[in-house]
Amino acid sequence: MSFNEASISAELSAGLQALVESGCLPAAVIAKLESDLLVYLRELAKWNRAYNLTAVRDPQAMVTRHLLDSLTVHPFLRGRRILDAGTGAGLPGIPLALTNPDKQFVLLDSNGKKTRFVQHAVGVLGLHNVEVVQARIEQWETTGLFDTVISRAFSSLQDFVVTSGRCINEAGCLLAMKGRQPGEEIEALPDGWTVARIEGVNVPGLDAERHIVVLEPAQTRA
Repeated sequence: MSFNEASISAELSAGLQALVESGCLPAAVIAKLESDLLVYLRELAKWNRAYNLTAVRDPQAMVTRHLLDSLTVHPFLRGRRILDAGTGAGLPGIPLALTNPDKQFVLLDSNGKKTRFVQHAVGVLGLHNVEVVQARIEQWETTGLFDTVISRAFSSLQDFVVTSGRCINEAGCLLAMKGRQPGEEIEALPDGWTVARIEGVNVPGLDAERHIVVLEPAQTRA
């Protein structure tokens, strides 16, 4: 797929403005964020042709399905130390790190091709608030706990809790980015975990349901 920068830039600009108007993003970050996201998207599209990093092949579709979708979780971030578990090609971690230079991000994935691309993108963008780790989350030994662990990758909330719940601190939370409201998955949550909040979010240009599920250890809600 060709990279039509004018068309892609126009769609990205309109989408970011819509996120500002909905209260999802602060207006102050938009100018630099737009230019940085274009750089990231150009690199992603180029590497994707060779390494198949994402099933979305069209760069214009990546604007909505990857960049804008990733940014809808921005208002839900908690604290300064964030783990993106199963980051893939750096989503949602890189868009969020660009938006939040005051927060520290660890972007973790087990796939070497994907982590090599993420490390490359971090270097191109000059992101000093991102660490890239190649590991399986269930085997990874973190040296410090996180305020937020976020993922678009897990097939079920149960898997997310079992593999990633140990990585948050006492006041931390897990953020699961889901499509439809996952009622059956919520019912299957292990003991000791609760849904603190579930919110529908609107991705500009996407005609599909999206929800953010905020999970906490049950004792933090006692």
